[in-house]
Amino acid sequence: MKDIAQRAGVSESAVSFALNDRPGVSEITRDRVRRVAEQLGWRPSTAARALSGEGAATVGLVVARPAATLGVDSFFLQLISGIQEVLAERQLGLLFQVVEDVAAECAVYRRWWAEHRVDGVLVVDPRTDDPRPGLLDELGLPGVVIGGLADTHPNLSQVRADDTGAMAAVVGRLYELGHRSVVHIAGLDSLAHTDRRIRSLRAEAARHGLTQVRSVTTDYSDTEGAAVTRRVLGARAAPTALVYDNDVMAAAGAAVVAGLGLSVPRDVSIVSWEDSVLCRMVHPWLTALSRDTIAFGRLAARELTALLDGGAARSVPMPLPRLIERESTAPPPPLTGA
Repeated sequence: MKDIAQRAGVSESAVSFALNDRPGVSEITRDRVRRVAEQLGWRPSTAARALSGEGAATVGLVVARPAATLGVDSFFLQLISGIQEVLAERQLGLLFQVVEDVAAECAVYRRWWAEHRVDGVLVVDPRTDDPRPGLLDELGLPGVVIGGLADTHPNLSQVRADDTGAMAAVVGRLYELGHRSVVHIAGLDSLAHTDRRIRSLRAEAARHGLTQVRSVTTDYSDTEGAAVTRRVLGARAAPTALVYDNDVMAAAGAAVVAGLGLSVPRDVSIVSWEDSVLCRMVHPWLTALSRDTIAFGRLAARELTALLDGGAARSVPMPLPRLIERESTAPPPPLTGA
């Protein structure tokens, strides 16, 4: 401030008034101060702004998953890319942290709030019994829940994914192809979207009169995806179709099928919930649900900046993912003796 004041020929208090949009200086002086500040490469101090109650110019994102499983999930990389695009436009920083569980995530929110570290947060992986919305309400910390909750909260917007409709589309297409035995190799059982997908699978199975349909939960890793695939295909009544909750497990499952001497899709069809380049790097290419995850991140970030600008909390739906059929799905093999 002293350097700017000297070069602009004004007092330090005038510099403070000009750079913080406060009354007390003329518009001519304000413009001169800003031009000098820009020439000197000045940027506002986040710590100083927090202490003065003007905000941290930063939003937070905490992911409560083991780092080992997070590292192989392309969804989060694309989501963060979309978030960062919008934050960069607004010159907002992103404070990112990975923790082991939801309790640790809640502790991070309390610390950030006490230290004025963030102006708002992006919440991922909504739980079936989730303490985070209530905590954020208590703290008065604005946030956007990515995925959707069962109820509304005054400070939280929601960007909702239609997991129910997406699962209905997958089951419906497999039924059309002739599949009557389907195993859904799902993600973490504590997540709300896992619960929605499992419920939708059961509802669609009942609607079509299917009795050999079930879900098996995992930690999203390729290791567990492969282990479950090996187990279900080794059972006496092996499924003719497998639906995986992410691309990594689907690719691992395809490798297991080949290792067992079976063929995709001749012996078993495979569907990946998430589409990615990985689905087009294995043989055969995998049928997958495609959604614009980068756009998902952009929308979540825009909803958060709208809250920070004083807007009301609201719920916004994402478009239904599109099922892209590739080489990994086909009618099931004929019954033995047919």
